Amino acid sequence: MWEKISVKDILSINQQFDRGSVVNKGSLEYALKQANQTKSWLKACALLVRAVLIDHVFEEGNKRTAAGIMVAFFEQQQLTYDPELVAKTITDILMKNITSITQIERRITHAIIR
Repeated sequence: MWEKISVKDILSINQQFDRGSVVNKGSLEYALKQANQTKSWLKACALLVRAVLIDHVFEEGNKRTAAGIMVAFFEQQQLTYDPELVAKTITDILMKNITSITQIERRITHAIIR
């Protein structure tokens, strides 16, 4: 099981990089609702990463915020991860315009060190 996440949590991650200025509130709220309804931390992470990257939830810092979300989930699950692979995952999702939650989940797992 994983700990539910709030708008405040996501804003806090973005504020590490920018002002936390939300420009796509609907997408963020929808992603949070879906994420908090699933029992899978991986799906929750993928839903939030997708919203931030693809829907550009914030005025600035979307890529860094998406990476921060991944790291937060990894740390909550006590998983070891490679920061370079986190960055590569974010770039991969963006460059290939990946919108499928299942495909995003697969890519997120590539950053985990087993």
